[in-house]
Amino acid sequence: MNTQRITLTLAAGLIAAAPAFAQTKLKWAHVYETTESFHTASVWAAEEIKKRSGGRYQIDVYPASQLGKENDINQGLSLGTVDIIISGSSFAAKAFPRIGVTYYPYTFRDVDHLLAYTKSDIYKELTAGYEQKSGNEIIATTYYGTRHTTSNRPIAKCADMKGLKMRVPDVPAYLAMPRACGANTSPIAFAEVYLALQNGTVEAQENPLPTIDAKKFFEVQKHIVLTGHIVDHLNTVVAGGLWKKLSDADKKMFTEVAQEAAARASKEVAAREKELAAVFRSKGVSVNEVNTGEFRDTVLKNVPFEQFGYQKADWDRIQAVK
Repeated sequence: MNTQRITLTLAAGLIAAAPAFAQTKLKWAHVYETTESFHTASVWAAEEIKKRSGGRYQIDVYPASQLGKENDINQGLSLGTVDIIISGSSFAAKAFPRIGVTYYPYTFRDVDHLLAYTKSDIYKELTAGYEQKSGNEIIATTYYGTRHTTSNRPIAKCADMKGLKMRVPDVPAYLAMPRACGANTSPIAFAEVYLALQNGTVEAQENPLPTIDAKKFFEVQKHIVLTGHIVDHLNTVVAGGLWKKLSDADKKMFTEVAQEAAARASKEVAAREKELAAVFRSKGVSVNEVNTGEFRDTVLKNVPFEQFGYQKADWDRIQAVK
């Protein structure tokens, strides 16, 4: 009995003296609501990384701008306040303008074209350029949705937008289509758009159908016009400081998980978009198709790529992706 007690005591002492399990805690931030696919996919990815790493990484996901607006979390990658974010290429373009060409209107034909681009040489070149300039690493890209126009005025062609008071995000490429068609754009904060539409401060806005649904813009707009002017996307970006510390095996694991999460979210967003036109019509909102080629030609004629620091050669290469 004494021998057993001594053995148990020694074992307990060895366990107490053993070094604590090394776990790295990370912060993953974004600006989207907890109900959106971008959040649920991020939470899945965080758990999957924990599982595949045997618990070495504990990732907490902070949705809905909890760690700051999109500009803040992009800056946070360099400041060390966040480790991973999902964010649009318009913010990546602040470090490397060429990557912003993906926001030029009618760059992508549809979701399949966007996803094909993410496997192309031009994608590798543009993301590498961003990584070189910023020090951060883009490891996945998610389909965000195709941006359409809502309005209290019927729109059948580009010229019908002349003089239209339209809310557009304060991002240069987002302004291209509305301004080419003659709209008067206003950069109202996203959180204030519903009220601005309701009280007539603006009479139109543009966003993907899932956003129009989530933010209930259909309640204060009579028409949804399928301009499809930007096939939008988000990048999963890892802070350079973290990326440099990861082993090659962990880099591979983080990338594989992020790309699986992006594929999940992309599929969910695309499926939801297909349902929504009928949903809006059932609510009494008109949903109308237009000749997007006419809109596209007007933009190409009136808005030079160089105005934004983009290169038409990059746009041509993306157009050629199959």
